[in-house]
Amino acid sequence: MNKPKRLPVTLHQLRVFEAVARQLSFTRAADELHLSQPTVSVQVRELAAAVGLPLFEQLGRRIRLTAAGTELLGTARAMFDTWDRFQMRVADLQGLRRGALRVSAVTTATYFVPRLLGPFSEAYPGIELSLEVARRDDIVQRLIEGRDDLYIMGVPPTDLEIHELPILDNPLVVVAPRSHRLAGRKGIPLKALEAQPFLVREQGSGTRMASERYFQRHGFKPRVRMALGSNEAIKQAVAGGFGLAVLSLHALGMDATDGGLVLLDVEGFPIRRKWYAVYPRSRPLSIVATTFLQYLRGQTGGLPNVDALLADWRRGAANRRGSPKRGNPVDRKHPAA
Repeated sequence: MNKPKRLPVTLHQLRVFEAVARQLSFTRAADELHLSQPTVSVQVRELAAAVGLPLFEQLGRRIRLTAAGTELLGTARAMFDTWDRFQMRVADLQGLRRGALRVSAVTTATYFVPRLLGPFSEAYPGIELSLEVARRDDIVQRLIEGRDDLYIMGVPPTDLEIHELPILDNPLVVVAPRSHRLAGRKGIPLKALEAQPFLVREQGSGTRMASERYFQRHGFKPRVRMALGSNEAIKQAVAGGFGLAVLSLHALGMDATDGGLVLLDVEGFPIRRKWYAVYPRSRPLSIVATTFLQYLRGQTGGLPNVDALLADWRRGAANRRGSPKRGNPVDRKHPAA
């Protein structure tokens, strides 16, 4: 029986092909891989020549995988997983002298994850670290594809077989511009916010999902003015007077006097949540990832204490009360003696 022809294919070509197949775009794949688009095109063309069949077909301005491309994509991902497992075993044999750790995190987690990676890198200088930051939907997709060792998020998916380990408190708070008429009031009922415009994150955001669940449980429907794709955009819009927002306390920063924002003391807030380190049940952790996970659970040095940070922001709100002013709705209810 004739042996199948051995294809002159490189791991690099397969990684380039996988990126194009996942993105369904040569341009986006080139951006992701930090390569020029012509280089990506050449790699895919040479790979198709080695296979002997086209891997993509053109549909107007879009591309899609051919049958051969679909088969190759599954094969390539299986090869990547096998290679990753081999690297894990090599790292285990080497101990923590060398190895790699790939972490991906939702955008809000970038306010604290780099502060955790820094000390770990200093303790284990032979470990090569990589951090991918993306929206929650993209992080979940990376989890499904098994592209990283650990995934940091606030709302782990409920439809996947995963381990989820709490690593840090993640309180959600209501923020307003410092000049807002409710700033400094105590025990604001949720119902008092019915007429207030709200700024929210995009669909799929963990912060938005958690706040919507809370509002739904309490029969409150916020008047959404606009959806924005980042915490920074929301903070700037709130400071500019566009409306209120529910954000993670971590997104506000450590300086309670900066940014033109103030916490509102709304009944039921802060919503007490956690940050989680997530990984698939089907994939064993390497010794590097296991060590980092233990580090995450027991080491938060360098991070602000959440309760202290919350107290600082609350003091900032209290300072807004100042002396009574004529016409203030609170003063009309509680006139000065």
